[in-house]
Amino acid sequence: MEIIWQGHSCFQLRMDQLSILTDPFPESLGIRMNLRSGTTATIVTVSNPHPNHSFTGQLPGAPRIFRSPGDYEFRDIAVRAVMTSIPEGTPWEQRNVACSIRMDGITICHLGDIAQPLTTGQIEDLQPVDVLLLPTGGGCTLPLPLAAQAIQDLSPRIVIPMHHRIPGVEMELAPVEEFLQLLGGAELQPQPRLNVTQGSLPADQRVVVLNPRARVLNLHNGQEDQGEHPEPDEEPDLAGEGESQETELTNPTDGFRL
Repeated sequence: MEIIWQGHSCFQLRMDQLSILTDPFPESLGIRMNLRSGTTATIVTVSNPHPNHSFTGQLPGAPRIFRSPGDYEFRDIAVRAVMTSIPEGTPWEQRNVACSIRMDGITICHLGDIAQPLTTGQIEDLQPVDVLLLPTGGGCTLPLPLAAQAIQDLSPRIVIPMHHRIPGVEMELAPVEEFLQLLGGAELQPQPRLNVTQGSLPADQRVVVLNPRARVLNLHNGQEDQGEHPEPDEEPDLAGEGESQETELTNPTDGFRL
C-alpha cells in the first residue's frame, strides 16, 4: 500500500487500482491537492462537516463517500467509522468521525479532528491499528499530551503526524517538531510517501513524517507560488541520485522508535 499526504488531514491510500482519499480540502485553505492526472478515488472518507475536511463536490469520478458512523464495505475495502466524543456545548452537527480503514491486509486509523480523549469503547471499535494518522498541531484537535495518549491507547505500529503547521496554510497550528520533541525523537527527514506491506510492518512503534504533496497557492490571485513543485509522478530526490526515494519500512532505522 502506498500512503501519500496531500496536506492538512488529507491522505491518499493506494493499492493496485483502488484509491481512498481522506478529508479533501478546498483551495481556500491555501493549498491545492496535487493528484495524479486521471486519478479518481474509489472511496472518500469525511471526518467532520468543516469545509477543510469535507470538500467533495469537485472530486473527479463518482466515489463512495462515507461521512457517518457505521460499518461499510466496497471493493475489498472495509471502513468502520466511529463517532468520537465532542467538547461540552459543541453542536452535534460538528461531530467528528474517526475511520478505521482495512485494505491490503493493513488497517489505517484516521482520527480526523479528534478533540477529546478516546473512550474505552471507541478504542475497542478502532483497534487493531497498524498505521495511525494522528493530528499533532493542536488548535481544535487534541493537545499534544493527549495526542501522545492516543498512541498508547491504540498501539499502532506506525504513526504519521497530520494537521500540523505547513507552508501555505495560515492556521494557528503547532509545527510537527513540537510533537517529535514531546516523544523524545530526533529530527526526521520528511519523506514524499510511505510504502508499507504486512511483511514490512515494524516490530516496534515508529513515527514517519511525510512531506505534503499539495501545492502552495497565492490566495491573492489563486495562482501557485513561484518555485519548483514536484509533479505527482516526479518525487524530489531526498536520498541522492540513483537511490530509492520512497520510504519502505524494511530497515530498522526508518522513522524513530517510540
